[in-house]
Amino acid sequence: MSLSKEQLLEMLVQIAPNRYVQALLIFLLFLGLAKVMDIITTRGIKGWIEKTRLKLDDQLIEIFHKPVFLSIILFGLALATERLAFNETLSLITLGGLKTLAVFYWAFAAARFLKLLLNLVSRDESRFKLVQTRTLPLFSNLLILLVTGLSIYIVFLVWDIDLTAWVASAGILGLAISFAAKDTLANLFSGVFIMADSPYKLGDFIVLDSGERGAVTHIGIRSTRLLTRDDVEITVPNSIMGNTKIINEAGGRHEKFRIRVKVGVAYGSQIDKVHKVLLDVAARFPDVCRNPEPRVRFRAFGDSSLDHELLCWVETPVLRGKILHLLNTAVYKRFLEEDIEIPFPQQDVHLHSASKDTIIDAYVTEK
Repeated sequence: MSLSKEQLLEMLVQIAPNRYVQALLIFLLFLGLAKVMDIITTRGIKGWIEKTRLKLDDQLIEIFHKPVFLSIILFGLALATERLAFNETLSLITLGGLKTLAVFYWAFAAARFLKLLLNLVSRDESRFKLVQTRTLPLFSNLLILLVTGLSIYIVFLVWDIDLTAWVASAGILGLAISFAAKDTLANLFSGVFIMADSPYKLGDFIVLDSGERGAVTHIGIRSTRLLTRDDVEITVPNSIMGNTKIINEAGGRHEKFRIRVKVGVAYGSQIDKVHKVLLDVAARFPDVCRNPEPRVRFRAFGDSSLDHELLCWVETPVLRGKILHLLNTAVYKRFLEEDIEIPFPQQDVHLHSASKDTIIDAYVTEK
């Protein structure tokens, strides 16, 4: 490497004795080399890769294409800076800036590559049981933190900053921050535990202990976001999510959700006919699942009615409101057609005649 560098400098001295011109020629040389690599990548390698069925190679080219192109240019600028022979301070600032720029470009590319690798690993749950779709946000955030911390460490080394004093200061500063930002840290640790334990995942419909219900749209380190059926986004701190009762309507053996149509019929109604009508109503809706099949339950002898429930399942909890509305409407119309009475609460008041003295005595007794 040193020999080729010396040969390059000898050639530049023969071509142009001025060092500024030599620095410009070095920059133009590496700029041309970067352009050649760009043409080979975009027209040659990328064109050949696009013909394959795999998408991974296309994504890898997209991730590393720009960092490689810029690294060649930055390397040429570094050689040109050395050739200009600036003073020590100016050289340190220039070379440090170029190296810092290269570190951040490659850190961004590494983060994208690791995220792509995680997505591929999470698809094979049989081999990688720890990395799954539900734990993907946790590992993704941890990798971002790891890449960011490593990049900052390398930048410190580039600028010749002694990390010993910084580590000692970080310990004292961390102790102070832990007291000042205890709520933030509680949200942070709760977010890690939520991602690891996975009581819910993205897309699940959950109901909080306070009554809010919505689909999980984001699970972050600090908070969880829900989108309600009114299209209102609710942001809940993870410290609350980690210490409250959560009903996951999409959890369990499957995502199907059971809805209940409560209806009462008058005493004296034909029970078998009521059951048949309710099941027939449920069978007419394609959004109602056939497995498990709908069923009717006679729940109680009410004060004014025989209380029944039509139980049926829908594919996702988001369909609950729509199907419940349609079933209630259809049940009411069918009951009218079949002359099945839906009673309303009523009371019978019986009046008995009594003498005037009895009424007066009773009134006095109540007073």
